[in-house]
Amino acid sequence: MHLGIIGGSGLYQLDGLERLETIRLQTPFGAPSDEYIRGRLGGCEIFFLPRHGRGHRLLPAEINHRANIFGFKQLGVERIVSVSAVGSLRAELRPRDLVLPDQYYDRTKKSQDHTFFGNGLVAHVALAEPVCPDLRGRMFAVIQQTLASHPGGLRVQNGGTYVCMEGPAFSTKAESRSYRQLGGDVIGMTSLGEAKLCREAEICYAPLALVTDYDCWHAREASVTVEMIIGHLAANTALARDILLRLIPALPAARACACGTALQHAIITDRAAIPPATRAALQPLIGRYLA
Repeated sequence: MHLGIIGGSGLYQLDGLERLETIRLQTPFGAPSDEYIRGRLGGCEIFFLPRHGRGHRLLPAEINHRANIFGFKQLGVERIVSVSAVGSLRAELRPRDLVLPDQYYDRTKKSQDHTFFGNGLVAHVALAEPVCPDLRGRMFAVIQQTLASHPGGLRVQNGGTYVCMEGPAFSTKAESRSYRQLGGDVIGMTSLGEAKLCREAEICYAPLALVTDYDCWHAREASVTVEMIIGHLAANTALARDILLRLIPALPAARACACGTALQHAIITDRAAIPPATRAALQPLIGRYLA
């Protein structure tokens, strides 16, 4: 089993990996955020990638999500767990609580960068359920067990809507209040593109959102700052690592979801009309459907 882990703000490496090596890849979409760290943990082959690059060099809008996810596909990864910092849009979701979002609301302007298709090849994947239900369910069970052994009264919410904004500035108060009215639970700048591209790549995807602040809507709480985010993330990084260490042995080798066949009926373009260059570039994704 090959598992990919994407680390966000505050999580740039994963302790406990054995037989470490780094892998630098080039993809048809350019270079990923950084080198992939390959190792073994609990009998599973792990590929770790820091989303913003080591040293946090990339703005959210500068992250090449297509290259990141395509690189995981080239490495044979079938499941990805994505760890990221989020702001809470709900009073009951407190800083340092955890959320496993299962829906997204798109507030970005980069939808063309959230698909592998184009250049003569049209495909439309189903995204009604953008997060793998099987992987999310297993994560929830593991997190419940993990929190039981961690003092501090932290909680996990299974499900919720992730509002994805572009940044890099945080929300205005008017925006933050409107996102609450739209039904958002948390807000972040990175996860949506990963979810869309993982579905097109037929990779199971599940986000682990670490709440760091109340954005800027809460009348009795300070508005979000980088200092606030880093402080809460530092406290939760060890917890995130513990969750991942427990999750890995809980994952079966075979997948029991439909993520692995997401492209089966998604490609619309006549096979004979697909440009050879596009066909060659996307071979890891579409090869088995064009035979």
